[in-house]
Amino acid sequence: MPGAFDRFTDPGLAGRIIGRIRELHRKIPGSNPVPLMEVCGTHSHLLGKSGIRDLLADVVEYRSGPGCPVCVTALNDLDALIDFSLRENIILVIFGDLLKVPGTRGSLQEQKARGARIKLVYSILDVLELARQNRNAEVVFVGAGFETTAPGTALLIKEARAAALKNLSVFSLHKLMPPVLRQLLGSGRSDIRGLILPGHVAAVTGRRVFDFIASELGCPAVVAGFEPLDVLHATALLLEMAAGRSPAVINGYPRVVSETGNTAALAAINGVFTPVEANWRGFGCIEGSGLGIKEEYSEFDASRRFGITPLDSAAPWQSKCRCSEILRGELAPRDCPLFGTGCTPDHPQGACMVSGEGACSSYF
Repeated sequence: MPGAFDRFTDPGLAGRIIGRIRELHRKIPGSNPVPLMEVCGTHSHLLGKSGIRDLLADVVEYRSGPGCPVCVTALNDLDALIDFSLRENIILVIFGDLLKVPGTRGSLQEQKARGARIKLVYSILDVLELARQNRNAEVVFVGAGFETTAPGTALLIKEARAAALKNLSVFSLHKLMPPVLRQLLGSGRSDIRGLILPGHVAAVTGRRVFDFIASELGCPAVVAGFEPLDVLHATALLLEMAAGRSPAVINGYPRVVSETGNTAALAAINGVFTPVEANWRGFGCIEGSGLGIKEEYSEFDASRRFGITPLDSAAPWQSKCRCSEILRGELAPRDCPLFGTGCTPDHPQGACMVSGEGACSSYF
């Protein structure tokens, strides 16, 4: 008996969508591949593993975007964490990918080897347990990620207050997706003709928050899921709009994404965080693009509690690393002179090669 998700692996359906994509491409003026951006790093990996990127290389130029939270973490924020990690009586708690990202002072992994107490976790429940078991230490959780992971950090702070865990605080590196997309498309430098939007972010935010992409910036966009046929479907919809249909933001992932999003998750974010200016690798400071901890929860704000401030950072390898241009969709990983030679997953020189969602890691 056919399973509920068999249609997402149906080769016949995939072939028909691919045929439709090629048909639509013939209706678009010019013969060059159409530049589309998959914002999310998970989509970048899917395009590589499924073979879609190579299969459609003559009609679509897929470009990676700023959807990898580890990749867009600014160098000066990372250096501040590396410097902070060796303070006495501190347990720094992070998710794994951030451990190996190189800063000007090495990496958190190297600090760990020097004796810094750095713990990797997979859940906010692990952070709470660490704080309970180490009451005499200061447990500082690094909250990184977009709207997808921010609700968990918000609930962590609320639970810490409820449990009277005075030794737990959060250094928020959380970022918001809409402001960076507005800057990317409104810069006048981008030739992107359509966006494949991350379905997991939209599951929290809802589709409507991305309407400005089409209504104000004139760029079509499709929210996509994470099966190969989801991305093929999104590509076909984008080429329909490139071929003459009016630009719109379409929900191509209705089995998960609603118009208005997850009300409980949004309530958690809005209850604990407030939008603030944030620094992005590849984009600089963007107003209202970060999530700062509200005044009423200031006792859990590690940046205030310990005076963690971004450092003035410049690394010698930055002049050769092209991670910033890759995050903006201006270059492909193979355009970087370090790719595959001076920069590999075993010896990464830039964040895009470190993270599991990084474009360079995907291409490698």
